Amino acid sequence: MRNDDSEILLVEDSEDDVELILHSLRREKVANKIHVARDGEEALDFLFCRGAHAERSRERPPGVVLLDLKLPKVDGIEVLRQLRAEPSTRAIPVVILTSSREEKDLVNGYSLGANSYIQKPVNFDSFRETVKQLGMYWLVVNVPPPSGAFPRAEGRT
Repeated sequence: MRNDDSEILLVEDSEDDVELILHSLRREKVANKIHVARDGEEALDFLFCRGAHAERSRERPPGVVLLDLKLPKVDGIEVLRQLRAEPSTRAIPVVILTSSREEKDLVNGYSLGANSYIQKPVNFDSFRETVKQLGMYWLVVNVPPPSGAFPRAEGRT
């Protein structure tokens, strides 16, 4: 797999799912740095470089966000809404990776600008294969927008 310096933000509160996703990506030789946010508030802090992530540069957004929907503090739909509302983060690819089977989540995700919606398979091998394909597509096949494609919001650095 092609590895570049794009970072991955995994937003997931299930420790088992985090371990399985990280294991699957490492097994496929993904060398990209993977940040894990365990709730929606932490994800927003990471994306907007505030709080514990204030030292991050907004000049280097993640190459892809893997976003669960059912999160503590701030749910995934609200994370997506805020991400798409900000011009400087609007182009970041967001893949909803959730166990939700609710049609309203699917509709809301796409209407708010999700790039993909993937329901987590229950079967271990299917889940691992899904993560493998997801990594292959978003880190190898997809061509992301160029850095600086969208303007920064006024007053933000």
